[in-house]
Amino acid sequence: MPPVLMYHSVDEYRDDPYLVTVTPRRFEQQMQWLRRSRLRGVSMAELIAAARTGRARGLVGLTFDDGYADFATNVVPVLEHFGFGATLFVLADRLGGHNDWEERGPRKRLLSAAQVLEVAARGVEIGSHGLRHLHLSTLSPELLRPEVAESRSMLRALTGLEIAGFCYPYGDLSAEVRYEVRNAGYGYACAVTRTPLAGVHAVPRIYVGDRDTGARLAAKWLRYRATRAGVSAGAMALAGENIRLR
Repeated sequence: MPPVLMYHSVDEYRDDPYLVTVTPRRFEQQMQWLRRSRLRGVSMAELIAAARTGRARGLVGLTFDDGYADFATNVVPVLEHFGFGATLFVLADRLGGHNDWEERGPRKRLLSAAQVLEVAARGVEIGSHGLRHLHLSTLSPELLRPEVAESRSMLRALTGLEIAGFCYPYGDLSAEVRYEVRNAGYGYACAVTRTPLAGVHAVPRIYVGDRDTGARLAAKWLRYRATRAGVSAGAMALAGENIRLR
């Protein structure tokens, strides 16, 4: 699987205790870095289809968790400018609400149902992030199944589209949770970091934050490729000295 970048909110901010926000200016710079590096951002559906046919060279997955309202105003126009695609994972039972699960704030508005339809019509792939942003591995089977299966049904009824992807809130998964995701009919699912369960239903991603300049993205990219190839830490450090950081 080619690299997949993980974003959350793209907006101006004063306080960001959970490090989930990238400013619009930084986000545009990061997209410029992808283009200069001859990389094209795509949705997970496109990325996986390309990987299965050996045509994923030069592609990178762009994913956005939680479904913040700023996605419609600060992300979609930039994606369209660069000709990039993306996948947006939304919380089916929180549309139009706020990120109440983040106790330390700040409060951010989530996309409404109408806004989800709008971004989907503009080419963004919609995926499920569950119903309410819960730690899935702690739930009983009676509570877990609705988070996984009902969220998919609700989004499919809303959009009229196939909901192929799931994203584990907090990156929290177990073998049981992954089984429920596969059993619910999802074609793929995104995790956060690499786990022993890694695969098409636990795709690891690269966290992107507001401090990530082109140089830092290049370093993360190199680290990801080195880890995939099993390169030693020493060889990775040597390569890092020689890599052209834009």
